[in-house]
Amino acid sequence: MSVWNKGFTKDTHPSLKKTSETMRRKRLDNFGNWREEMKQKGHIKSSYPPLIENGDLAELIGIVLGDGHIHKHDRCDSLRIVGDAKKMGFVTRSAQLVSSVFGKKPKIAGRRNSNGINVTLYEKNIAYRLNIPTGSRAQYKFRIPTWIEKDRDNKIRFLRGLYEAEGSISHHSATYTHKFIFSNMNQHLLKLVARLVRELGFTVSISANKTQVSRKDDVQKLSDLIQFRSYPS
Repeated sequence: MSVWNKGFTKDTHPSLKKTSETMRRKRLDNFGNWREEMKQKGHIKSSYPPLIENGDLAELIGIVLGDGHIHKHDRCDSLRIVGDAKKMGFVTRSAQLVSSVFGKKPKIAGRRNSNGINVTLYEKNIAYRLNIPTGSRAQYKFRIPTWIEKDRDNKIRFLRGLYEAEGSISHHSATYTHKFIFSNMNQHLLKLVARLVRELGFTVSISANKTQVSRKDDVQKLSDLIQFRSYPS
Protein backbone atom coordinates (compact mmCIF):
# COMPACT_ATOMS: atom_id res chain seq x y z
CA MET A 1 0.00 0.00 0.00
CA SER A 2 1.52 3.32 -1.06
CA VAL A 3 1.50 6.38 1.19
CA TRP A 4 -0.16 9.36 -0.51
CA ASN A 5 2.24 11.95 0.91
CA LYS A 6 5.50 9.98 0.78
CA GLY A 7 8.43 12.20 -0.12
CA PHE A 8 6.46 15.42 0.36
CA THR A 9 6.34 18.16 2.97
CA LYS A 10 3.66 20.77 3.55
CA ASP A 11 5.67 23.16 1.37
CA THR A 12 6.25 20.75 -1.56
CA HIS A 13 2.92 18.87 -1.80
CA PRO A 14 0.62 20.82 -4.21
CA SER A 15 -2.58 20.73 -2.12
CA LEU A 16 -0.91 20.82 1.32
CA LYS A 17 1.12 23.85 0.32
CA LYS A 18 -2.00 25.76 -0.62
CA THR A 19 -3.72 24.80 2.64
CA SER A 20 -0.63 25.72 4.64
CA GLU A 21 -0.35 29.13 2.97
CA THR A 22 -4.07 29.81 3.57
CA MET A 23 -3.78 28.93 7.28
CA ARG A 24 -0.65 31.06 7.62
CA ARG A 25 -2.35 34.01 5.93
CA LYS A 26 -5.42 33.71 8.17
CA ARG A 27 -3.23 33.15 11.24
CA LEU A 28 -4.84 29.77 11.94
CA ASP A 29 -2.91 27.37 14.17
CA ASN A 30 -3.74 23.68 13.78
CA PHE A 31 -2.00 22.84 17.04
CA GLY A 32 -3.06 25.88 19.04
CA ASN A 33 -5.31 24.04 21.51
CA TRP A 34 -2.82 21.21 21.93
CA ARG A 35 0.03 23.68 22.49
CA GLU A 36 -1.90 25.54 25.19
CA GLU A 37 -2.70 22.27 26.94
CA MET A 38 0.95 21.23 26.87
CA LYS A 39 1.94 24.62 28.33
CA GLN A 40 -0.52 24.19 31.19
CA LYS A 41 0.90 20.74 31.91
CA GLY A 42 4.45 22.10 31.87
CA HIS A 43 5.55 20.07 28.84
CA ILE A 44 6.12 23.23 26.77
CA LYS A 45 7.58 26.47 28.08
CA SER A 46 5.24 29.42 28.26
CA SER A 47 8.02 31.99 28.71
CA TYR A 48 11.68 32.31 27.79
CA PRO A 49 13.47 34.42 30.41
CA PRO A 50 17.15 35.48 30.21
CA LEU A 51 19.63 32.66 30.79
CA ILE A 52 21.42 32.39 34.14
CA GLU A 53 24.86 34.00 33.89
CA ASN A 54 27.18 31.32 35.26
CA GLY A 55 30.08 29.09 34.27
CA ASP A 56 27.91 26.62 32.33
CA LEU A 57 26.55 29.42 30.14
CA ALA A 58 30.04 30.88 29.63
CA GLU A 59 31.39 27.50 28.49
CA LEU A 60 28.41 26.82 26.24
CA ILE A 61 28.82 30.21 24.55
CA GLY A 62 32.45 29.30 23.87
CA ILE A 63 31.43 25.94 22.37
CA VAL A 64 28.78 27.53 20.16
CA LEU A 65 31.19 30.22 18.92
CA GLY A 66 33.77 27.56 18.15
CA ASP A 67 31.78 24.64 16.80
CA GLY A 68 28.07 25.44 16.92
CA HIS A 69 25.43 26.80 14.58
CA ILE A 70 22.12 28.55 15.23
CA HIS A 71 19.42 28.44 12.57
CA LYS A 72 16.30 30.59 12.42
CA HIS A 73 13.04 28.73 11.75
CA ASP A 74 9.54 30.16 11.38
CA ARG A 75 8.52 29.41 14.97
CA CYS A 76 11.79 28.85 16.81
CA ASP A 77 15.57 28.62 16.59
CA SER A 78 17.65 25.46 16.42
CA LEU A 79 21.03 25.13 18.08
CA ARG A 80 23.33 22.46 16.68
CA ILE A 81 26.73 21.43 18.02
CA VAL A 82 28.64 18.89 15.94
CA GLY A 83 30.98 16.46 17.66
CA ASP A 84 32.93 13.37 16.66
CA ALA A 85 31.86 9.81 17.48
CA LYS A 86 35.50 9.18 18.42
CA LYS A 87 35.32 11.98 21.01
CA MET A 88 32.14 11.21 22.87
CA GLY A 89 33.40 13.07 25.94
CA PHE A 90 32.90 16.35 24.08
CA VAL A 91 29.47 15.27 22.79
CA THR A 92 28.28 14.24 26.25
CA ARG A 93 29.59 17.39 27.91
CA SER A 94 28.03 19.62 25.25
CA ALA A 95 24.66 17.91 25.74
CA GLN A 96 24.92 18.31 29.52
CA LEU A 97 25.69 22.03 29.18
CA VAL A 98 22.75 22.57 26.82
CA SER A 99 20.47 20.77 29.27
CA SER A 100 21.83 22.75 32.23
CA VAL A 101 21.54 26.14 30.51
CA PHE A 102 18.17 25.69 28.81
CA GLY A 103 16.52 23.22 31.19
CA LYS A 104 15.72 20.95 28.27
CA LYS A 105 17.50 17.85 26.98
CA PRO A 106 18.85 18.16 23.43
CA LYS A 107 18.57 15.44 20.81
CA ILE A 108 21.74 13.46 20.14
CA ALA A 109 21.97 11.73 16.77
CA GLY A 110 24.61 10.54 14.33
CA ARG A 111 25.15 12.19 10.97
CA ARG A 112 24.75 10.15 7.80
CA ASN A 113 27.89 8.88 6.09
CA SER A 114 30.26 10.37 8.69
CA ASN A 115 31.50 10.04 12.27
CA GLY A 116 29.77 13.28 13.19
CA ILE A 117 27.33 13.47 16.10
CA ASN A 118 24.72 16.23 16.28
CA VAL A 119 23.63 17.74 19.58
CA THR A 120 20.47 19.64 18.66
CA LEU A 121 18.00 21.82 20.56
CA TYR A 122 14.87 23.49 19.23
CA GLU A 123 13.50 26.41 21.22
CA LYS A 124 12.41 30.02 20.86
CA ASN A 125 14.87 32.91 21.12
CA ILE A 126 18.04 30.83 21.39
CA ALA A 127 20.13 33.32 19.40
CA TYR A 128 18.77 36.30 21.32
CA ARG A 129 19.40 34.75 24.74
CA LEU A 130 22.91 33.56 23.84
CA ASN A 131 23.60 36.90 22.12
CA ILE A 132 24.98 34.99 19.12
CA PRO A 133 23.48 35.57 15.66
CA THR A 134 21.93 32.91 13.46
CA GLY A 135 23.68 31.82 10.29
CA SER A 136 27.33 32.29 9.36
CA ARG A 137 29.64 34.01 11.84
CA ALA A 138 32.79 34.16 9.69
CA GLN A 139 33.05 37.92 10.14
CA TYR A 140 31.08 38.25 13.38
CA LYS A 141 32.69 40.52 15.98
CA PHE A 142 31.65 38.89 19.23
CA ARG A 143 31.58 41.21 22.22
CA ILE A 144 32.40 39.29 25.35
CA PRO A 145 29.78 39.99 28.05
CA THR A 146 30.90 41.93 31.12
CA TRP A 147 29.84 39.09 33.42
CA ILE A 148 32.43 36.88 31.70
CA GLU A 149 35.09 39.55 31.23
CA LYS A 150 35.10 40.59 34.91
CA ASP A 151 35.02 37.11 36.47
CA ARG A 152 38.16 34.96 36.19
CA ASP A 153 36.32 31.66 36.64
CA ASN A 154 33.76 32.54 33.95
CA LYS A 155 36.59 33.64 31.66
CA ILE A 156 38.30 30.27 32.14
CA ARG A 157 35.05 28.41 31.43
CA PHE A 158 34.50 30.51 28.29
CA LEU A 159 37.99 29.62 27.05
CA ARG A 160 37.38 25.97 27.88
CA GLY A 161 34.33 25.96 25.62
CA LEU A 162 36.29 27.50 22.76
CA TYR A 163 39.23 25.13 23.13
CA GLU A 164 37.01 22.07 23.57
CA ALA A 165 35.37 22.93 20.24
CA GLU A 166 38.39 24.04 18.21
CA GLY A 167 41.50 23.26 20.26
CA SER A 168 44.27 20.68 19.94
CA ILE A 169 47.46 19.73 21.78
CA SER A 170 50.57 18.15 20.29
CA HIS A 171 53.89 17.08 21.79
CA HIS A 172 56.90 16.08 19.70
CA SER A 173 59.68 14.82 21.95
CA ALA A 174 62.28 14.49 19.18
CA THR A 175 62.20 18.21 18.41
CA TYR A 176 61.16 19.37 21.89
CA THR A 177 58.13 21.14 20.42
CA HIS A 178 54.87 21.56 22.26
CA LYS A 179 51.76 23.23 20.87
CA PHE A 180 48.37 24.13 22.31
CA ILE A 181 46.39 25.49 19.38
CA PHE A 182 43.01 27.15 18.95
CA SER A 183 41.94 27.22 15.29
CA ASN A 184 39.30 29.45 13.72
CA MET A 185 38.86 31.53 10.57
CA ASN A 186 37.30 34.46 12.44
CA GLN A 187 40.13 36.93 13.06
CA HIS A 188 38.21 38.83 15.71
CA LEU A 189 37.66 35.63 17.70
CA LEU A 190 41.33 34.65 17.38
CA LYS A 191 42.40 38.03 18.76
CA LEU A 192 39.93 37.71 21.62
CA VAL A 193 41.23 34.26 22.57
CA ALA A 194 44.84 35.48 22.40
CA ARG A 195 44.03 38.45 24.66
CA LEU A 196 42.25 36.31 27.26
CA VAL A 197 45.07 33.75 27.30
CA ARG A 198 47.63 36.52 27.84
CA GLU A 199 45.55 37.99 30.65
CA LEU A 200 45.73 34.60 32.38
CA GLY A 201 49.53 34.87 32.30
CA PHE A 202 50.54 32.83 29.25
CA THR A 203 52.62 33.64 26.18
CA VAL A 204 50.63 33.18 22.98
CA SER A 205 51.21 33.87 19.28
CA ILE A 206 48.58 34.46 16.61
CA SER A 207 48.63 33.71 12.88
CA ALA A 208 46.15 33.65 9.99
CA ASN A 209 43.86 30.98 11.39
CA LYS A 210 45.11 29.99 14.84
CA THR A 211 46.50 31.03 18.19
CA GLN A 212 49.33 29.00 19.63
CA VAL A 213 50.89 28.50 23.07
CA SER A 214 54.32 26.88 22.58
CA ARG A 215 56.24 26.93 25.84
CA LYS A 216 56.20 23.44 27.35
CA ASP A 217 55.22 24.58 30.84
CA ASP A 218 52.58 26.98 29.49
CA VAL A 219 51.00 24.25 27.36
CA GLN A 220 50.57 21.98 30.36
CA LYS A 221 49.49 24.74 32.75
CA LEU A 222 46.89 26.20 30.38
CA SER A 223 45.55 22.74 29.60
CA ASP A 224 45.23 21.98 33.31
CA LEU A 225 43.69 25.39 34.06
CA ILE A 226 40.84 25.04 31.57
CA GLN A 227 40.60 21.25 32.13
CA PHE A 228 41.00 20.60 28.41
CA ARG A 229 39.49 17.25 27.37
CA SER A 230 39.03 16.34 31.02
CA TYR A 231 35.79 14.41 31.38
CA PRO A 232 34.41 12.25 34.20
CA SER A 233 35.12 8.59 33.56
